Amino acid sequence: MARAQFRMLRCAIAGVDAVEAETRHTFPRHTHEQFGIGVIHRGAQKSLSGRGMVEAGPGDTITVNPGEVHDGAPIGDAGRSWRMLYFDPPLIANAARDISQGRTSAFEFAQPVIADARIAARFGALFSAVTAGGAETSTPVETCATIAREERLLMLLAEAMRGDLDRDRAVPDAISLARSRIDDDPTAAVTLSDLAWDSGLSRFQLLRAFAKATGLTPHAYLVQRRVDAARRLIRRGTPLAEAAATCGFSDQSHMTRIFTRKYGISPGAYAEAVN
Repeated sequence: MARAQFRMLRCAIAGVDAVEAETRHTFPRHTHEQFGIGVIHRGAQKSLSGRGMVEAGPGDTITVNPGEVHDGAPIGDAGRSWRMLYFDPPLIANAARDISQGRTSAFEFAQPVIADARIAARFGALFSAVTAGGAETSTPVETCATIAREERLLMLLAEAMRGDLDRDRAVPDAISLARSRIDDDPTAAVTLSDLAWDSGLSRFQLLRAFAKATGLTPHAYLVQRRVDAARRLIRRGTPLAEAAATCGFSDQSHMTRIFTRKYGISPGAYAEAVN
C-alpha cells in the first residue's frame, strides 16, 4: 500500500466497515458512531482516548467506542499502518447479549490499547474473512463462509469483552440536555446561548462543562454530528452535494475537507466503497 493511503474494503457482513490505512496523517479530535477495533501492523502512534493518552505499536490491538473522543498521531517520521473494523452498535449489542447469555446488551471497550497476540490473531482472521468477498446467500458454499464469519466475530468480541460488560460513563444531566438538543437535529441552527439556556448554565459554564464531559466543545460536537449524518446519507446512496446541503455544510467541498480530516478518507472514496 502506498504511503498516505486509505482504503475502504467491501465487507461481507452488513453493519461492518473495513478500512486499511498507511499514513503519517495526524487526526484531530473526533468521534465515531460505531465501535472500532483494529491492529497496528507497522510503526506506532500516540492518541487521546477515553482513558487518557495511550501509545500503540506493531501487534497491538486498538479500540474505540461510539462517541468516544480520540485523535491520533504517528510516533516518528515513518508513519504507521493498521487495519480496522467498525461495527454498527446494534451488531455489538446483539453480540454482547449472546456473550453475556442474555444478561445485558450494554458494552464498551475498556482498553483503548490491548497487547494480546491472541486477540490480534483473532482480529486478523475476522478481517480476512469479512473482506474475502461474497455476499450472504443461501448456497452451501456461502452458507459455510457465513457461519465462519459469525464464529470469528463472536470469538474476537468475546476475547475483547472479557470483564468489560455493564460499564458506563455518566454524563451530567445538564450536559445531557445540551447534547440531546444537538443530537436531535444536528442541522438546526443553535447558539451557545440556546444550549446554556437548556442546561440552566451560563455560556462559559456550559462550554467548560460540555468539553469536560464529552471531550469536545459544543461547536466541535455539532460539526462531528453533522459529519456522522452525512456519512449515513452517503452510505444510503445520497449524492455528495445533496448530503452536504442536507447536513448543514456550506457546500460539498466544505463537507469533504472535514470528512477527510476526521476519517482520513474522502466522501467520494467512502461512497465508492459502500455503494
